[in-house]
Amino acid sequence: MSAKSLKGQRAMVTGASSGIGRETARMLAEEGADVALAARSEDELEAMATSIEAENNVDALVVPTDVTDEEQVSQMIESTVAAFGGLDIVVNNAGVGRRGPIEEMSTEDYRAVMGVNVDGMFFVTREAVPHLLQSEGTLVFVGSGAGKGPRSKYPVYAASKWWTRGFAQSVAGQVGGDDVAVSVVNPGNTRTGFGSEYRESNREQHGVGDALEPADIADAIVFTASQDSPSVVSELDVKMR
Repeated sequence: MSAKSLKGQRAMVTGASSGIGRETARMLAEEGADVALAARSEDELEAMATSIEAENNVDALVVPTDVTDEEQVSQMIESTVAAFGGLDIVVNNAGVGRRGPIEEMSTEDYRAVMGVNVDGMFFVTREAVPHLLQSEGTLVFVGSGAGKGPRSKYPVYAASKWWTRGFAQSVAGQVGGDDVAVSVVNPGNTRTGFGSEYRESNREQHGVGDALEPADIADAIVFTASQDSPSVVSELDVKMR
């Protein structure tokens, strides 16, 4: 596979305020890409943008967005394209999880997972694809190892990640012939704040060396985004040895 330089590329990362999204945005900037940072936490994004611009000769754009709101997603893409002049890389990363027996899961928790992991992925993809067709760009979906096998403690979350993989592969079938690269990166257990809404976070559950770090997944995402046409990483699983 041949790699291309990301210098001057125009990237967007959802869920950019923490964890995998945060590290991905930083690594893309280190490679020379201008980066739009999307998440709900505006204060965290502002601090992050200041840091990225101070450390790298790139532009960092703050676009506070709730990906479950299609109007906000539309504005997010419009603002980014207006600022950068287009889009070359979109990392569809925002995600949430809930756990517990299915008979005990509330409708609110079910809708929270599906709203971000399914609706959000759809809204971002729908708005981004026309711009990626123009740039012959790259769309990266952050899936999960939970989307490749049953997860008895996380049935709805796992189902949403099965959906992510199926959706991404179907989008690839639609736009791949137009030189848009579509990839899925599936992280294994990763030490992030994920899960803190309903239990100890992954970072609290796993010690250093017992699970992947956000930078491990970000490195895989940047590798995927760096593949030069006609090479493409269709799906990449990242796990501990």
